[in-house]
Amino acid sequence: MDEREWLAKEFEEHRSHLRAVAYRMLGSLSEAEDAVQDTWERVSKAGTQDVENLGGWLTTILARVCLNMLRSRRIRREDALEVHLPDPVVTPVGADPEAETVLADSVGLALQVVLDTLTPAERLAFVLHDMFDLPFDEIAPMVGRTPEAARQLASRGRRRVQGAELRRPDRDLNRQRAVVDAFFAAARGGDFDALVGLLDPDVVLRADFGPIRPGGIVRGPAAVVAQARAGANPAAVLHPALVNGAAGVVITLHGRPHAIMAFTVSDGRIVEIDAIGDPERIRRVAAVVLAPV
Repeated sequence: MDEREWLAKEFEEHRSHLRAVAYRMLGSLSEAEDAVQDTWERVSKAGTQDVENLGGWLTTILARVCLNMLRSRRIRREDALEVHLPDPVVTPVGADPEAETVLADSVGLALQVVLDTLTPAERLAFVLHDMFDLPFDEIAPMVGRTPEAARQLASRGRRRVQGAELRRPDRDLNRQRAVVDAFFAAARGGDFDALVGLLDPDVVLRADFGPIRPGGIVRGPAAVVAQARAGANPAAVLHPALVNGAAGVVITLHGRPHAIMAFTVSDGRIVEIDAIGDPERIRRVAAVVLAPV
């Protein structure tokens, strides 16, 4: 086995970890795959003679690729006012989620939404240190700062995340699913009281419809119920799924992708709903649930 073959084998063994880092950094599954591929192209052209920690070296290169992508994205989006939700990780109910567990965690999309509010340097420092345990001595060169400055970047990101007061979902997936099923049953039945009873007083609904039309954010049970009742199309087909490890649905209408809805259920009530309504994006991220549509 020559050096390139050895490196390719080692890279494949690290791919899942690199993909997880890239997803947390970018919030986009397609961009995460692009970042991993870009990393491979870079490392395959570099020598490994002086590399003592291959995993750390690969993570460093990937992080720099992601940082450049974040900075470029920030410039493109600086004037954008519409709601943008990160890509969800969608898996079928009952499927073995082992291959995707590195991408999803107990706070699901809620954390990714908060991460999108950080500066690129804050996001890199927070993700690499707080989620993947990289020391600040290794993070500092990636952002062109001292280790102490990198620590401050991560601290600012941590304060933003803590300030968001993320609600952790109920651990029982069956309980989550029961609440989500009751939500759709009440919406389709026009049962206003039942819907309100399922929602937390501080419930938030975020909707991302992609480039076709602007999304938005609504807060409070009354506003969420109005949206739910308006969208309770009896022709819609609900496909139960796990969305970032929590109960959710993929919705089709006349056989075509219509929406992905992710629910955060805490203490038996819905505290957050994240809805994506871009058909092409749904087709891409929910292919394992929809195929073939």
